Amino acid sequence: MFAESEMRVRASVGVAMLTYRAREHLPHSLHHIINSPLKPRVLVVDSSSKDGTVEMAQQMGAETLVIPRCERNHGLTRERARKHLGTDIAVMMTPDAYPTDEGMLTRLIAPVVEGSASAAYSRQIPHDGADIFEAFPRYFNYSAEGHIRSFNDLHRWGFIRSFFSDSCAAYSNRALDEPGGFPPVLTMEDGITAAQLLRRGHRIAYVADAVVKHSHRYGLKAEFRRYFDTGYIRKVHQDLLSAPETDHDRGWLFFRALLRELYQTGSAHLIPYAVLQTGAKLFGYRLGACPSNRFLPVLVRAQ
Repeated sequence: MFAESEMRVRASVGVAMLTYRAREHLPHSLHHIINSPLKPRVLVVDSSSKDGTVEMAQQMGAETLVIPRCERNHGLTRERARKHLGTDIAVMMTPDAYPTDEGMLTRLIAPVVEGSASAAYSRQIPHDGADIFEAFPRYFNYSAEGHIRSFNDLHRWGFIRSFFSDSCAAYSNRALDEPGGFPPVLTMEDGITAAQLLRRGHRIAYVADAVVKHSHRYGLKAEFRRYFDTGYIRKVHQDLLSAPETDHDRGWLFFRALLRELYQTGSAHLIPYAVLQTGAKLFGYRLGACPSNRFLPVLVRAQ
């Protein structure tokens, strides 16, 4: 990890945004980054889009790196981006994460600059117009109070000790070098990387005042596939990601909270869909976590 004085005086900041057919998002996600007082180096890594994403990024002032669509991978592409940037601090973003102001980036990297953490992730709130199935996961997982976690905080934080989202996150590049950078996985590279850093004595920060708008509405098929992928990855890396609170415990906590929210907000008519949605997630997760899938991940998507 950098010494605090070195970080404060000399830290260079690079932002990598990984895109594919993201032209419509860039005015919302890149604008505040390009205009940040930090004046970071901004790199858009695009997976051979044909919708004008690269041209839009260049017009806005970002560097661009185009890779073949078949080479896109959540872990490997981020590793490629951070090495290309070569900055002291590497910020990873997805194009559908919209900073709420130009100071977001400064607040996000502050724990890394100060040396209180080696990685930091932002608070996510729903996009404007998001329905309850998009919005509730953001309120459930991203509180209004920030904190810093260490490896020794397992019994305090349980399942979420290694929870991390690189939809908008900052890393000390030197700290990332220790585990060999981002792992070559199709999904959950953020949680795996956070767990690896924690095991090496680093701390991770949740920066609640660095806010981005980021939410999704997935259909039942998409939820099944996402949770199949998650179940598969968590099975493969179960020793690294284990916690006293099980996946099952966390899932039921979320489901009960969602039902309560639907009832209290006068949306009880949506409870049947919530049950279907949760069933799709549960079935996908358990199928992905089956021991046989360790060697035959036939449903895992190429990202």
